[in-house]
Formats: sequence, structure tokens, C-alpha cells
Amino acid sequence: MIVAKNIHKHYGEVEILKGVDLHIKKGEIVAIVGPSGAGKTTLLQILGTLDKPLKNQSYELLVDGVSIKDLNDTKVSAFRNKHIGFIFQFHQLLPEFTALENVCIPAFIGGKGKTETEKRAKELLNFLGLSHRENHKPNELSGGEQQRVAVARALINEPSVIFADEPSGNLDSTSAKNLHELFFKLRDEFGQTFVLVTHNKELAQMADRTLIMKDGIIVE
Repeated sequence: MIVAKNIHKHYGEVEILKGVDLHIKKGEIVAIVGPSGAGKTTLLQILGTLDKPLKNQSYELLVDGVSIKDLNDTKVSAFRNKHIGFIFQFHQLLPEFTALENVCIPAFIGGKGKTETEKRAKELLNFLGLSHRENHKPNELSGGEQQRVAVARALINEPSVIFADEPSGNLDSTSAKNLHELFFKLRDEFGQTFVLVTHNKELAQMADRTLIMKDGIIVE
């Protein structure tokens, strides 16, 4: 599903990633852990095509069999919309739209029709136990409900892989536990691949594999 080789990244004079290699299989749930400043979020953003590795280094990045470095910016954006889903610590729902409308946005960006998109969005919200909240705006939802809406939004285009950056970091312990269990339910139901950056030890222990980052490299 994901193959990355010799991934480097600098911000100014600071070297953030120092030649990261990894291989993630389809249907795996992989947790990336390590101290703050280790390069976890930077790596996640590069794997998710939101950022680019250092170009003067020979590197490889394949996502679902596609070589990302061979795509121009327009094609990368189209690939990201179709094949990649994101869940962030702060759900980043648009406050002026309902839960249903927020879920539909990535599909509309991808050019999908309103009828089929809304049907799929309602199916996802029902699967996530939110069918009774689809017409509510974010400020009318609990933190756990908002994050489940964000999960539905990440799933709407049936992506190959979902990247999550501290997905439960802003939730209470019960909501966090429910979210973690949901990831595994999605993997079992849909064969979904997840790459998770987390400081949550429980989530890391539940994952199929845990990658430990330190000082810009994967050490274990």
C-alpha cells in the first residue's frame, strides 16, 4: 500500500527527516510514536502528499502503487482527493455546514453527483451511529460526534489509506476509546488501511505494528 525510501526533509537549517524507510501493507493499522519533534507529523504529511520530501535526495514514495514524485501538483491533488483520507486532532469541520454537508465536501470536490454523494454520506453516518445528527452543525455536536463526522468525511471517497494525526488527542477517555475501536471495525468491515500518529499508548498497543521515531528516523 505504501512504500517510502530515503525520505528527507529540512526546514531552513533544521533537518527534520533523515532518510526514513517504511513499508505498510493494505489493511494494516500502523501507529507512529515518539517524542515531540521526532518528525512524526512531517512524515505523515509527506506520506499523505500534503508536503514534499527534499528533492535533491534520491527517494521513492509509492501510495497504492502510484509513484507520487512522478505526478505534477494538479495530479497529486486529484490523487489525494480520490485515494487518501485525513483525520486530524482538531476535526476541522466547517461550522456553517451540517454534519451531512461536511461529509459530502470531498466527494463534491472530486466531481461526484449530489444524489449518490448524499446517499453514501448518510450510509456512513448511519454506520457511525450518527444518522440522527446529520442535520446538526458542528457546534451542536459533542467532541466525539464531531470526530466521527470527520471519520465519515475521510471515508466518503472510499480512500486507499487514511492518515490520522493525534485523532483522539482532543477527546475524553471514553470518546477516545470508542474512536480507537471504530478504526478496527472499519478495517474489519472495509479492509481500510490506517497510519496513525499518536501519543496515546492504548491506541499504539492496539495497532498491528508500532513504528518508533526518534531524531528524524524510525529506530524500531
